[in-house]
Amino acid sequence: MSRSLATRAPAKINLTLHVLGRRPDGYHTLESLVAFADVADDVQLVPGSRLSLQVRGPTAALAGNDADNLVLKAAHHLSERVEGLRVGAFHLAKRLPVAAGIGGGSSDAAAALRLLAQLNDLPLSHPSLREAARLTGADVPVCLDPRARMMRGIGEELGPALQISPLFAVLVNPRVLVETPAVFRALGLQPGQSLGGAAHPVLEMASAHSLLEILKTARNDLEPPALAIQPVIGAALELLARTEGCRLARMSGSGATVFGLYEDSRTAAEAVRAIAASKPDWWVEATSLR
Repeated sequence: MSRSLATRAPAKINLTLHVLGRRPDGYHTLESLVAFADVADDVQLVPGSRLSLQVRGPTAALAGNDADNLVLKAAHHLSERVEGLRVGAFHLAKRLPVAAGIGGGSSDAAAALRLLAQLNDLPLSHPSLREAARLTGADVPVCLDPRARMMRGIGEELGPALQISPLFAVLVNPRVLVETPAVFRALGLQPGQSLGGAAHPVLEMASAHSLLEILKTARNDLEPPALAIQPVIGAALELLARTEGCRLARMSGSGATVFGLYEDSRTAAEAVRAIAASKPDWWVEATSLR
């Protein structure tokens, strides 16, 4: 039997998220700078004769059963496109919050595709791999090669990987579920309508300090509708913003996870201690973003 393969499925953080408008077909177009955190789920593939999935971990109960989980959806999409694809049993250790705006399920699916690619000697650029990612979900393509980059369109237009200085961050999730379709409905755009607002800043990647200044000129357009659905997101943002040394507090994706950016790891760790003491039931993690 072939040896098992393993990889991590890092949290995806939308440092910016500008909604440009809604297409006639109903899909929303966007511009977003995406980075990836050190906190992650873990995915293992044990080669075998058929596809299966076992999920464990603190947030496993919310991750969906076999029929709903994106790991198997992605694997089936790939097996339908690559004749004789070698497969096996996936084991997912689920630690990231679910329906949290940090792409947990999408990152899990992308990790599964990376493992299948490794098992079958397929490059990440293989057209069938890219197509399987696209069909699985809008955020799966950007998670396939988890490095900071711009994401545009409905998630299918990916810019080149960006060399950014690591950003020290604190991630906070108040343990509420936020469904992405509900947030976009609350945004209220009609098909063919544009949102407006200032253009996304041009990214000049240099020091973490200069990147922070650039990020301050951007926004997340899904924040207001998400706060209308779950006001506790606003409380989480305020709590982060009040911690010492927080340079920027913003929501990621469609929520409910928010992030704060700091100058160094020590300040971020102190913020985690303060928030965890105040909100012991919330999910709070210090990490770095790349």
